[in-house]
Amino acid sequence: MNKSTKPAPTTEDVDRDFRAQVAQMTAGLAPTAFTTAWADWVSHLALSPSKRRELQRNAALRASDTWMFALRALAGAPVSPAADLNGGADRRFAGDAWSQFPFNVLARAYQNNVALMNEAVHGVSGVNEYHSQLLAFAVRMLADSASPSNYLASNPELLALTQEEKGQNLVRGFQNVIEDLGRTLKGNAPAGTEEFEVGRNVAVTPGKVVLRNELIELIQYAPTTPSVHAEPLLIVPAWIMKYYILDLSARNSLVKFLVDQGHTVFMMSWKNPDERDRDLGMDDYVRKGLFAALDAVCAIVPRRKVHAVGYCIGGTLLAIGAAALAREKDERLASITMFAAQVDFSEPGELAFFINPSQLAMLEATMHKKGVLESKQMGGAFAMLRARDLLWQPIVNQYLKGQRDRMIDLMAWNADGTRMPWRMHSEYLYRLYLDNELAMNRFPVEGKTVRLSDITVPMFVVGTESDHVAPWKSVYKVDNLVRSDDLTFLLTSGGHNAGIVAGPVHPKRHYRMRTRRLADPHLAPQDWMDAAPKSEGSWWPAWQQWLAAHSGAKGKPPAIGAKGHLALGDAPGQYVRQR
Repeated sequence: MNKSTKPAPTTEDVDRDFRAQVAQMTAGLAPTAFTTAWADWVSHLALSPSKRRELQRNAALRASDTWMFALRALAGAPVSPAADLNGGADRRFAGDAWSQFPFNVLARAYQNNVALMNEAVHGVSGVNEYHSQLLAFAVRMLADSASPSNYLASNPELLALTQEEKGQNLVRGFQNVIEDLGRTLKGNAPAGTEEFEVGRNVAVTPGKVVLRNELIELIQYAPTTPSVHAEPLLIVPAWIMKYYILDLSARNSLVKFLVDQGHTVFMMSWKNPDERDRDLGMDDYVRKGLFAALDAVCAIVPRRKVHAVGYCIGGTLLAIGAAALAREKDERLASITMFAAQVDFSEPGELAFFINPSQLAMLEATMHKKGVLESKQMGGAFAMLRARDLLWQPIVNQYLKGQRDRMIDLMAWNADGTRMPWRMHSEYLYRLYLDNELAMNRFPVEGKTVRLSDITVPMFVVGTESDHVAPWKSVYKVDNLVRSDDLTFLLTSGGHNAGIVAGPVHPKRHYRMRTRRLADPHLAPQDWMDAAPKSEGSWWPAWQQWLAAHSGAKGKPPAIGAKGHLALGDAPGQYVRQR
């Protein structure tokens, strides 16, 4: 008998492999989720004769509107496709060229068809609300892909450009296609990212790596002021991307801003995991990540509490770790700051389109097969949420207009993604997004449940108005879950990344900020917005002033490293360079 014979695969193994193969053919989307939503909609529409009659009337009205508009356009006078159309103008068809026949008719017909599809998937009695939202998302993806502005033959602006340049735009576009295909096949980053090199013109704030383990490096930044605030800052970035979104070029570097304001700053830099790290779980990220970094900071700056800062899922991890520390009566945290981070996932925003049992089963199967979730898969999901701006507009600009968008530091960082281990990401999605265990007081850390209500330290929470990843109303829910007697919530303009990376001076930004005490009545999100005063400019100085007010007297900067945490090398370290 051959003792090396592998055991026969289990039913679960076979099913998981099959789901992983299906995922390769569906771009990772679970067809069962959409077919279930469609079946729910069809069956309830069949039981709604009044809704069917309404849709029939609307279809007739919109068809009539398209024909009447076409007759006006045929008369010869330029007429905008948005003229007298309910819902307002579509910026894709705002140019004068779109007022000419037949392009204005194409745009008008497109807008009427999209409006009719949206009317069809909403307002059907009995349909599950999530299914209705999922169908609306499918309609939006279909509508974004079918827009006349995406194609040369139906876009008058592209045709005019092609005529003006005698087709050279298409030649450049074809060259861009060939270049991008080559980069993709070689696994290289997008064109233009080579202008931004970690350690050369991004992630350049001086510092030393003072801790390295199998999961993180910890960077201590060099002081730039003769005296510093007593309490150090420990920043916990999201592990889905590289930490240096908070240390971009000098004008956009939050780290540099804080150091220049007299703060001692420590930054965690996550390892980019590979297949060997597949079994790292949430407990590992808490213990070997957050707690290991906190231990090191407290050793380097002894007898001082720590201002802890978490960004995105790094903020979620910080909240989990802070609750675990409070459970054990560990009082090393002076305050908690959270940037665009959720702890209650009951309303996760548009990411909910990818968070359902069918979708997670398919994603888990893909991750289990590879051991990790590739950054391209996560990036693709985010691109689908804003397909018009992140997918179709770049395609038109680069391949039809032949124009490369100018690469900026934030875009280069966005292309520098990381992988995520199978176990950790599965636990994160199932326990937090799907089952909402943290908000429901069911989330365990090392076998013992944690409660957010144990958190009592001062908190500063930042949400962004246009966030598709962590909607501000979801971020705001932390106010109802912790027992901090000093909680400041700040809402800034911008999105999940651009709203946070605002720079110390930003004339196009604004923010609202309000502090509540534990005895104050809770305000609903809209009531909070009505009560919070609006300020112009970047929110960074307001947060820094809050930090300074919650810090002790200034003194001599601490030395870089300490016994047991001597410098291992210069910032930005090794892990941030891993591909």
